[in-house]
Amino acid sequence: MKFYLILSVISLCAYAALADVYFEEKFSDDSWQKNWVYSKHPGKEFGKFVRTAGKFFNNEEEDQGIQTSEDARFYALSTKFKPFGTKDKDLVIQFSVKHEQNIDCGGGYVKVFDCSLESEKLHGETPYRLMFGPDICGPGTKKVHVILNHNDKNHLINKDIRCKDDEYTHVYTLIIRPDNTYSVLIDNEEVQKGDLESDWDILPPKKIKDPEAKKPEDWDERATIPDPDDTKPEDWDKPEHIPDPAATKPDDWDDEMDGEWEPPMIDNPEYKGEWKPKQIDNPAYKGSWVHPEIDNPEYSPVPDLYKQDEICGIGFDLWQVKSGTIFDNVLITDDVEYAKKAIEGLKETQEGEKKAKEIKDKEEAEAAKDESASNTVDEAEDDDEDDAEGDHEPQVEENHDEL
Repeated sequence: MKFYLILSVISLCAYAALADVYFEEKFSDDSWQKNWVYSKHPGKEFGKFVRTAGKFFNNEEEDQGIQTSEDARFYALSTKFKPFGTKDKDLVIQFSVKHEQNIDCGGGYVKVFDCSLESEKLHGETPYRLMFGPDICGPGTKKVHVILNHNDKNHLINKDIRCKDDEYTHVYTLIIRPDNTYSVLIDNEEVQKGDLESDWDILPPKKIKDPEAKKPEDWDERATIPDPDDTKPEDWDKPEHIPDPAATKPDDWDDEMDGEWEPPMIDNPEYKGEWKPKQIDNPAYKGSWVHPEIDNPEYSPVPDLYKQDEICGIGFDLWQVKSGTIFDNVLITDDVEYAKKAIEGLKETQEGEKKAKEIKDKEEAEAAKDESASNTVDEAEDDDEDDAEGDHEPQVEENHDEL
């Protein structure tokens, strides 16, 4: 038994030695300001981040992150670290987002860069290796972006992944594997998965429609046809509207003044509509013609589509109409289990935030109620003062008249 325990410990140590955490940032103190660099790109009005746990939280010290602090601003903040490649390794990108301002329009994603990144020149057109995270703008856009760069061209995922849109902390995780598969997780629950070739239009399709093939002219795709032996009944044609037989000319109708009287029209109960022959099965029906496909001569497989040769930077490059988003727990690793363990306390955090927000909302409602009551009293006192002044003025005038 002791032998197996020792063996297990050795195995875990060996696994830990093989796994790498390339970058981790919890914003636990103000040192982030030395490691992260603001962009100075001209022509943009950039906003600043502030370190805070926000208005409501579970643990004020542990829940500290960096928060967008100015409305209607661009935000461009990035950091660099020791470069690494992902050959034969998983790539895990993970971070938390808390839209405590009840965001109406703004990004909540990160961008991952190679070593060509110049942090002080970061802007919307700066090349990146991948972009991942939530984006919200009005009721129509509430999605998780997963954009991959291949051969210097950005490719959007062709799947619709809905993001969280409440005011609490949520963790977004992207896993890209050496077998060219991927997973997107929100709060450690898988919300989308697939393979890179199928879910991005990175490579040309394997098959294309045969340009030489054409549908035969005699190919009949009609499942049914009008019955050639069906004939229209002789009494079918009836007018759609007829004069109302119950209508009578008003007694005061003057033909010379009002013109010739005509009864109003009503729907004809005998009207049957346009006659059409009944449908029967088409004896010449061959089904829907399927365009035959051939191998695409422009397609060639890329076995290592997953691979990133160089990653050494991550940053926030986004726009927000209403500020207040808190970013935290940024992680880049090849260790899926480490990423899971890093957010083990998420549910406790969310529950604490909800309780704290309920208390805060109640306090604000009571404060607003007290302020409203105070304003009502002040207004009543002002009215009394106005009445008193009004009563006094006629007396002055009366005394003046007497003088």
